[in-house]
Amino acid sequence: MNRPLPMRPPGAIEEEAFQDTCTKCGDCASACPQEIIRFDGDGLPTVDLSTSPCTFCNICAESCEAGAIDYADGWDWRARVDDSCMSANGIMCRTCEDQCDHQAIRFRLLPGGLSEAQFDSDACTGCGACANACPSGSISFYTPKQQRPNHEGPNQERKTQTC
Repeated sequence: MNRPLPMRPPGAIEEEAFQDTCTKCGDCASACPQEIIRFDGDGLPTVDLSTSPCTFCNICAESCEAGAIDYADGWDWRARVDDSCMSANGIMCRTCEDQCDHQAIRFRLLPGGLSEAQFDSDACTGCGACANACPSGSISFYTPKQQRPNHEGPNQERKTQTC
């Protein structure tokens, strides 16, 4: 069974090499101005977009003396929405679209007052601004290589609290 790839900081080298190279020093997390770098069960850095989006500032790469994180102007992660999207369930919401500076999200009107969020994977940077703002926690992330969610939506604890 293939385990989903962890959402590593932008510029993280290939996963196996990352695991061998990262010293688990925590410098990337300490340096991150967005405070989105957390640690997995193995003590390796992962990105958590539940509190803030990634700005691709490269401060994590600057702080990584081991060389596990290179400079990057983006990454392979892309956003997508699941069936719990409020707009798809008849509740007017366009929060994700409003937060997307890259205009990667559009809504298609459907019969019955519903609308469907459509994500443009070419325009999406995977920054997480949409997920961070989503009131129903309906946005997850995937890499085109895996084509399935690798990171649950950041608002999972709120998902049960929405109507």
